[in-house]
Amino acid sequence: KVLPAKRHAVIGLLAVGLLAALFSPILGGTIFVGAIFGLIGLTYKSRPIVIPAVALLGILLGTIFHPVSQEYVVYVDVQSALEEAGEPVESLFPMVPYSFRGTGFNPLEGPTREHLFGIDQSTRDVGVRVLFGTRISLTIGFIAVAIYVTLGIIIGASAGFYGGKVDLIVQRVIEVVMCIPSFFLILTVIALVGKPSIFMIMATIGLVRWTGVARLIRGEFLRLRNQDFVTAAQALGFPTSRIIFQHVLPNALGPVLVSAAFGVASAILLESSLAFLGLGDLSAPSWGQTLQEGYSSGAWHLILIPGFTIFFTVLLLNL
Repeated sequence: KVLPAKRHAVIGLLAVGLLAALFSPILGGTIFVGAIFGLIGLTYKSRPIVIPAVALLGILLGTIFHPVSQEYVVYVDVQSALEEAGEPVESLFPMVPYSFRGTGFNPLEGPTREHLFGIDQSTRDVGVRVLFGTRISLTIGFIAVAIYVTLGIIIGASAGFYGGKVDLIVQRVIEVVMCIPSFFLILTVIALVGKPSIFMIMATIGLVRWTGVARLIRGEFLRLRNQDFVTAAQALGFPTSRIIFQHVLPNALGPVLVSAAFGVASAILLESSLAFLGLGDLSAPSWGQTLQEGYSSGAWHLILIPGFTIFFTVLLLNL
């Protein structure tokens, strides 16, 4: 609900933010774009939650359009000047100074002071791979859920609001899609593609699992569409899209948010299962991949560490 007097300002800020995402060299325009989109969110004073959501959208666009990439640089002149001035030369490194692709350590070595989670069969540090695997698993979980929640909301809202033939067709489509097991569908897609990627896994999960969200939204819309506030909005001549997405949908999102939280945990388990079977993205450091190496080698630290990582992540999301 943007006030008419502010619409031009919002459009201008949006244009500036997109241009900054494309051309700004400062942190890839990320901070600037996030601030611009945050200001846009401030115009929605009736809904404070919009402010951080829009700012996150700006940060996402900034990183997509202008990602930051910098190689390791040794500043010889700066170092020499500091040494001549008698000042100490310091630098800050990551807590774990290894790469998740780095090799050359003792294979299957247990946890030590240098390698807290030990070494895997391919002579790589397990701690770094578990750390990077967190990013892979959560990315797959959140993006896959975002895809199927969006699809489910649009399809379920249409079925519940319009009813009649639209509802009948959507219900039959939902029943057909629910008969397709997502795990075996992903296996089929992997067999056809040949080289799986995490993006393919996310897209497949998102395109199959929207049915549960669609049924929840449909049921809520059937309950709400005859309420007085919907009748009043129709009497005032509001367009159907506004009635659906601004009036009815905010009152129907409660069950969907609960379903989404469980969906993230389910997607993480599915990706770990695929990686354990050797059918995931081999270039990505997945927890299931490390667990599979532990199963094949019998090394206890390669079984317990990724296993408990998967367990605690799924448990926290479900709780």
